[in-house]
Amino acid sequence: MGYARKSTVKNAAKSVAAPDAAAPVAQSGKPAPTGSIWNMQIGGSKGRTSMKNVEVLLFTSELADLIEAGMTLGQALKALAGQGEENSAQRYVCQDLCDRIVRGENFSDACAHHPKTFEPLYANMIRAGEASGAMVEVLRRLVDHYERYDNMRGKIKSALSYPVIVLCFGVLAMIGALVWIIPQFQKVFDSMGASLPLPTQILIGMSNGLIHYGWLMAIGAAVFALWFNKWRKTPSGRLKIDGWKLKMPLVKGIVACGAYASLAYTLKTLLVNGVNVLQALKIAEETCGNAVIAAALSTARKRVADGTSISGPLASSGAFPRLMTDMLAVGEQAGDMAGSLEHIGRRYQKDMDRNITAFTNALEPILIVAIAIAVGFVAVAILMAVFKVSSSIG
Repeated sequence: MGYARKSTVKNAAKSVAAPDAAAPVAQSGKPAPTGSIWNMQIGGSKGRTSMKNVEVLLFTSELADLIEAGMTLGQALKALAGQGEENSAQRYVCQDLCDRIVRGENFSDACAHHPKTFEPLYANMIRAGEASGAMVEVLRRLVDHYERYDNMRGKIKSALSYPVIVLCFGVLAMIGALVWIIPQFQKVFDSMGASLPLPTQILIGMSNGLIHYGWLMAIGAAVFALWFNKWRKTPSGRLKIDGWKLKMPLVKGIVACGAYASLAYTLKTLLVNGVNVLQALKIAEETCGNAVIAAALSTARKRVADGTSISGPLASSGAFPRLMTDMLAVGEQAGDMAGSLEHIGRRYQKDMDRNITAFTNALEPILIVAIAIAVGFVAVAILMAVFKVSSSIG
């Protein structure tokens, strides 16, 4: 985070006018607006009641700064509540947290009332920080976790955005050619009265089909998209799609390594902060983002409850690479699970970076060849018809 934290802490401290550490926020919900990095960093959040991950990252970082500067939790939350934009998600969440703290709730329980903003990992780590008295340290680790997660997610998005954009433009260009350009050539060929080559007939058939039945195709595509979107949210659909992600060529290396690295860092963060193994596995299962891996973690958690090691069930599930489970087993034997998980996270994060590079390097020639084939087919089909018509006239 490249923000000037010291100046932010000073500005936040000035915004707390009352000496009462846990004074409630004004019930009107409209504290006086103040200048803040919240307003500069986050825009377009009006109307939402939950914060995005980047907003949670900023909130956690600022909260750690304010507490470390000497404020109590109630003062810090009150200061942050007064710095969000009017009717913004951050102001709503901060005010509600502040009110709950004033009423005597624990911070972890208050966070649990906002599941769309704070995932289970967040509330459990805060609970561990409350028990150990190391709240600032826990908040710093949460900041590291969200920064790492945001970094991995950003890399995956940037790797997948290029092919999506190119394919969209390619499809639009092909549709434009079939709807507007090919019919003009068809009029010329029909006026000549000559028989057309097979590629030209196929191209004209595609053009006529799209012009006359394009609306039906669009309706069919929309219905399929709605059905697919509904199906992918079902347990069986999620399991199937997430299984495909772990097997698809080129993509599997990015998705799988990203999931393994995220899982390792999540477990390590929880265990270091005093969360027990069973609870850590449950939280990792809920936050891993892949149904196949979640199912393997669920099975492992049940077997760990019966006294089995973690690495054994994970290895037998078939959802994890042998290297990962072997490194985990070494950590269990050495009594240093956190250290082993840190090594696993670094290893698969590096593998993910390499796979992203390989993906982008391989994708460019594949897309070029695919576009060349489509454009070449259109050009050859038209040129063959032109040559045949010319020869028939001659």
